[in-house]
Amino acid sequence: MLHNIQELYGNKLAARDGAIGHVQDFYFDDKTWVIRYLVADTGSWLSGRRVLISPHAFGNVDQEKKTLHVNLHKKQIEDSPSIESHKPVSRQYEVEYYRYYGWPAYWNGGAMWGLGGYPVVLPPSREEVEADQPRHHHRDDKHLQSTHAVAGYQIETVDGTIGHVSGFLVDEKSWAIRKLVVEAGHWYAGKEILIPPSKVERISYEESKVFVKLTKADIERTAENDVVKARAEKQGAKHC
Repeated sequence: MLHNIQELYGNKLAARDGAIGHVQDFYFDDKTWVIRYLVADTGSWLSGRRVLISPHAFGNVDQEKKTLHVNLHKKQIEDSPSIESHKPVSRQYEVEYYRYYGWPAYWNGGAMWGLGGYPVVLPPSREEVEADQPRHHHRDDKHLQSTHAVAGYQIETVDGTIGHVSGFLVDEKSWAIRKLVVEAGHWYAGKEILIPPSKVERISYEESKVFVKLTKADIERTAENDVVKARAEKQGAKHC
């Protein structure tokens, strides 16, 4: 099942024992293009700290009620390792976070979720997690990026700009970003097209641009097909 990340913003978050807030943002790994954390707006409940929730804890997404269920208790979230709102997410923090919850570390192993498989599988024991921790982790993870921030970035092809990022289609099973939704602007009659992450060369946060390994002609040759796909997949994201 696909979801457009933009349509999840503001959704209610329901823990096992009550409401905990709303979806504020998502952090994704710009090397593997996988959602690593949801950023929760908890209002006055846990004010002054950033509350991160891994897809390991995600339950189902109720589109009718605009609610994302979280398989955690409020006390678990309250007692989880704290990170201040203005601080970057360091690997040291992530090690503490994953150790607290007993989840497999995604940065170990070659798969998108490390040695643990998709986040819906049962996690290994705490001993396995601790044995799996990296030896060097005292760096900020500069590959974690905000979907809110990247939305709006210009798309830079080999031969010029074609529009901007307007959304992300994610797979609910793996929480991998499958497509960037691009608003092509006047270049393609204001229509939206889809670009797979495999075609992204790099993201420049200084320039607010996403560089792709495509020419305008490459995109134009497949754009009409992608417009149809974008429409179908976005409809699927709404109704699946």
